[in-house]
Amino acid sequence: MGLSTHVLDTMHGCPAAGMRVTLFALDGEGATPIKSVILNADGRNPDGLMIAHDQMRVGRFRLVFHVASYFSDRGVQLPEPNFLQEVPIDFGIAQAEQHYHVPLLVSPWSYSTYRGS
Repeated sequence: MGLSTHVLDTMHGCPAAGMRVTLFALDGEGATPIKSVILNADGRNPDGLMIAHDQMRVGRFRLVFHVASYFSDRGVQLPEPNFLQEVPIDFGIAQAEQHYHVPLLVSPWSYSTYRGS
């Protein structure tokens, strides 16, 4: 069923269009980049899934959301150093036949995530 993500900018009350998101596969102490995307107007990967159904596998992964550059590009005045530079979310896929959705609600000072549907 694949892996998807969706980001909502809670400061502005809108999807985080233009935010860069990078997906990594985790193995031991290493992280191998799989895909990097710029979110579309709906705050989603313009290509659809981050991992297609036929490429899903059991394992550990990391999504890195490039928060500081997104808010800076929106003209938000942030202190240096920024409170949140990047938001990494490490998660596991235990059942490759299921859909995994990792949404992010984010502001320059806080974030929340959960396993969505």
